[in-house]
Amino acid sequence: MGFGDKMAAKQQGRHRDNKPIKRIYRSKKDKVIAGVCGGIAEYFNIDPVIVRVIAVLLAFAWGFGILAYIVAWIIIPKNPNQ
Repeated sequence: MGFGDKMAAKQQGRHRDNKPIKRIYRSKKDKVIAGVCGGIAEYFNIDPVIVRVIAVLLAFAWGFGILAYIVAWIIIPKNPNQ
């Protein structure tokens, strides 16, 4: 596979072996506040409740969950396919 083929595959959102590139997006269907936890759950293929419980525990324990959620809300794009 030449350089041009690699660039074309990357532009189409695929790896060299023609597998789709897995990207993280904020969920529109599993959304409570901004879809961050739902998007993380979709990416790792787990139940969104588990991610939400972890986020709440981090928020209550050290306040880190609130800051991490806000940063993720800003950085993670919305899912264009939903």
